[in-house]
Amino acid sequence: MAQRVQEEDEQMMSTDDLIQAQIKLYHHCFAFIKSTALWAAIDLRIADVIHRNGGAATLSDLALNVGLHPTKLSHLRRLMRVLAVTGVFAVEDRNGEAMYTLTRVSRLLLNSDGEGTHALSQMARVIANPLAVISHFSIHEWFTTEKATTMTPFEVAHGCTRWEMIANDAKDGSVFNAGMVEDSRVAMDIILKESCGIFQGISSLIDVGGGHGAAAAAIATAFPNIKCTVLDLPHIVAEAPATHSNIQFVGGDLFKFIPAADVVLLKCLLHCWQDDDCVKILRLCKEAIPARDAGGKVIIIDVVVGIGSEEIVPKEMQLLFDVFMMYVDGIEREEYEWKKIFLEAGFSDYKITPVLGARSIIEVYP
Repeated sequence: MAQRVQEEDEQMMSTDDLIQAQIKLYHHCFAFIKSTALWAAIDLRIADVIHRNGGAATLSDLALNVGLHPTKLSHLRRLMRVLAVTGVFAVEDRNGEAMYTLTRVSRLLLNSDGEGTHALSQMARVIANPLAVISHFSIHEWFTTEKATTMTPFEVAHGCTRWEMIANDAKDGSVFNAGMVEDSRVAMDIILKESCGIFQGISSLIDVGGGHGAAAAAIATAFPNIKCTVLDLPHIVAEAPATHSNIQFVGGDLFKFIPAADVVLLKCLLHCWQDDDCVKILRLCKEAIPARDAGGKVIIIDVVVGIGSEEIVPKEMQLLFDVFMMYVDGIEREEYEWKKIFLEAGFSDYKITPVLGARSIIEVYP
């Protein structure tokens, strides 16, 4: 019966419908090219070249400054054509020659050595990392094979967890930590401009899983009266730079103990874990903070699926981010899913403030 209905549907499809369906299917299949082209642009430092060239560069300018092999000029043109049509760079015709300029997107690729406040090139490497991408090709096995269902897709593909890879591969760990620093700088810059009130009236804060302390440094700079502590694994805090005199780094396990503070900050941390583990973390957070009337709360910076910008790109990014997080068996939650773990962990109330486009601030109260 189902086969007959499918055959009838296909017979009713017009030639134009068939063409459009084929185009859309192939467009989905080629989506990974956006990531690989972006990765190449970061490796070649194309944004930096354009910036140093006065904000505009011809193909010859780019070729001269990225160390292009003479036989690859036409290939660079094809790469730039994709990067322009997808909005990473802009292009205009100047006297018959293509001139490439920066867009809001490619400006985030400037200073890819991490010096710029709004540099995100290393974070782009974290998201488009081949290690993560390859893991997603294990989803079928992860869904259907008994042995694989007890592992993460990353483990299925690579034989170790994502966190073990970061700990044992110095280069991979360096890129990951640099990416987290970049993302924290941008996120905190926005939060401190748009929602700085969430840090008013507190004297101490602990950033759990805070890596190299970029978020804590931003808070300590904006609020010198707040004593900030960063808790992360010993091998991570051991490499943290001395960014601020008002920040203390503590090596430890967030599943075992969280030091006391007025506020616990969890930035992009709970989306790495399933509900049971999140409840364990949140219960320890609740033990670490005072009562609500004494200023105690947990601040979460993460996606709340369905809340935020109504534009199609942020909404789609939330759902793509959710499936992306499957590679570590993580999840981006809807509001009712957040509420469930908050209540189970013993919290009484929460407030969501969508100020980060696809991500939100969640204040959770004991």
